[in-house]
Amino acid sequence: MPASRPRPARGRDAAPAFQRNALAPGILGAVAAFVGPALLGQGIHVVVLFAMAILALIVAVFASRAGQWWWIPFLAAIAVAWNPLYPFPMEGPWWIGAHVVAGFLFLTIGVLVKERVEE
Repeated sequence: MPASRPRPARGRDAAPAFQRNALAPGILGAVAAFVGPALLGQGIHVVVLFAMAILALIVAVFASRAGQWWWIPFLAAIAVAWNPLYPFPMEGPWWIGAHVVAGFLFLTIGVLVKERVEE
């Protein structure tokens, strides 16, 4: 009787055909965006600016590697608007709303950007 090849595992043990590399930085960016309005006007808010700008660029790299380039303009806008070196003089309800929108963008992009795993 010829030896048969083992079948690839199905179910829980099977490796996914894709991976979400942008999910972790997307969640971290969303946390920074949602915490940001509480820290407005304080010195520690510069940490939020750095975190959001850097994480937006990291997620943009993962989006480009996954071939989903249409997310890059949104992430570039976040990186520019939350740039700590040349900050925009924004404040009030529009700036708080921008934090919330950026947080949901981070979450959405982090979930939707998938990169195919090569076997």
